[in-house]
Amino acid sequence: MIEDTIQIRTRYAEVDQMGYVYHANHVMYCHQARTELMRNYGIQDSVLENNNILLAVVDFQVNFRSPARYDEELTIVTTLKKMAAATIHFEYEITNDNNELICSATSKVAFVDRDSRRPVRAPRFLREAFHTRV
Repeated sequence: MIEDTIQIRTRYAEVDQMGYVYHANHVMYCHQARTELMRNYGIQDSVLENNNILLAVVDFQVNFRSPARYDEELTIVTTLKKMAAATIHFEYEITNDNNELICSATSKVAFVDRDSRRPVRAPRFLREAFHTRV
């Protein structure tokens, strides 16, 4: 299983008038967590872009459970759940300092050609990096 954990401290600019982290920021947290997981396997966005490949989010689902607040340290566990020919699926769990579940999420990203914007197979170097662990 491929899994990674990062921690993020919420910033004042990320909270709304109620003092809760604005819901859209959870998507950015998940994006950052996915990026870090891939970076740990040598797959930075720049490596994909240098190979004419972009990642397009084709599905993103969030289930909010409890609000995150200003200056909380959040832990995000990202799991690579499935890799298909042209897509990759991730799951996320965000918890706070008290280990309370803030939200869970799933995303599906597609590999697309930078110029044509059409789906392409996952690049070989990515399949090899993840192959033995998925």
